[in-house]
Amino acid sequence: MSVINTQTPPTGPAQKVAEFHTPLILGEHGLCPGCGEPVALRILLETLQELNLVQRTIGVVGHGCYGSFVRIMDIDVLQCLHGRAPACATGIKRMRPDTAVFTLQGDGDMVNEGLQEVIHAAARGENVTCILLNNGVFGDTGGQQTATTVLGQRTKTSLEGRDAEKHGYPIRIADIVASVDGAGYVARGAVNTAREVMRTKRLIRNAFESQLAGEGLSLVEILTMCPTGWFVTAPDGPDYLESSMTAAYPLGVLHSRSAEAN
Repeated sequence: MSVINTQTPPTGPAQKVAEFHTPLILGEHGLCPGCGEPVALRILLETLQELNLVQRTIGVVGHGCYGSFVRIMDIDVLQCLHGRAPACATGIKRMRPDTAVFTLQGDGDMVNEGLQEVIHAAARGENVTCILLNNGVFGDTGGQQTATTVLGQRTKTSLEGRDAEKHGYPIRIADIVASVDGAGYVARGAVNTAREVMRTKRLIRNAFESQLAGEGLSLVEILTMCPTGWFVTAPDGPDYLESSMTAAYPLGVLHSRSAEAN
């Protein structure tokens, strides 16, 4: 096996080994430099393509920076009232049980505006997949604190950092959903390193496979970077996520009905 020397510039021409993005992404996203949400979108759409679900998938998008994705996703998608994506997805899945239905929501949308929606959907065992993009801020409206902002995190409404006495503690929604009997699969991933991106893609695949198996509600929480809302530079975003968010939100599978059955 030949070893490539990475200490000096390459002597041969550059070689393209893969597409820059899935053909299901129709254009540029337009979000801030260093944002992790476009990475999450890419692996979500790649997973749908690899599972051959594109032609029978319906997505429900909440309100946040990622709301602009509805213009560049080449799948059937609709946008609902703030926080109500799980309820909307419930109606779609019940009317079209042959479809793969997912929600795409931020932490402000799912955990602030629509906390009850995802919990009740899990309690009912609705056979949909919920994707949570968690960066701990209301990015679309300027970077205010959300229910998932970690202790010590600076936001536009907690400039000295989130304080438990003043602001309470962050809500770990994935842990709550994992404890509900109607949940089929719950996991938490991140997109701050190449390794975590690949791990998170596997979690998303597992979630859709759980839906296809009829195991109940599946949820994948994805920790994403928001350098603008975090008051850090774009290159510092991945390290900030690692140092501040993963301690409060441990990564991995929190619940798997199929694993328990085995």
